[in-house]
Amino acid sequence: MKYLITITVTSLMMLFVMPTQAQQNADSLAIQTILQEEVTSWNSGDAATYSKHFAEKGTFTNIRGMFFTGHQQFLDRHEEIFKGMFAKTVLQQQVVSFRFLSPEIAIVETLTRITGFPKNGSPKAIYVDSSGRLHTRLLQVFQKQAGDWKIVVYHNVDLKPDTPVPAQR
Repeated sequence: MKYLITITVTSLMMLFVMPTQAQQNADSLAIQTILQEEVTSWNSGDAATYSKHFAEKGTFTNIRGMFFTGHQQFLDRHEEIFKGMFAKTVLQQQVVSFRFLSPEIAIVETLTRITGFPKNGSPKAIYVDSSGRLHTRLLQVFQKQAGDWKIVVYHNVDLKPDTPVPAQR
């Protein structure tokens, strides 16, 4: 009897855990796809695609510490920088931390590197290393809304001159 109860409990646990793990794998893949879209759209200067997963009421802090709220402001800022200081730059992102707080909330931190600034100088008040690279840490909080993953918090911090930059893989 004790053996039968153990098998029943184990079977029930597997029924609940297996779909959860499968769903988490699907959600991880969906978020990783968004991260790859960010790189591709940045590198082509496509603000609309870069912004498409940003939530209507999301918040955004840029590397200068400026704070914005809402999808439209996120889109507007990226249209502006893709035509200005970040025109024709190249973004690389490396995930350094990715975890789910719940089935509907995920936090992703990436180490980013931006290259391709014009030879006549980088944007004002932004540290670019001797190889012409801007390094940042980008923290994004994703929330599943109506079945789609949206960025509800986007917080980007540039690495200062005395901050060691981990090697990118």
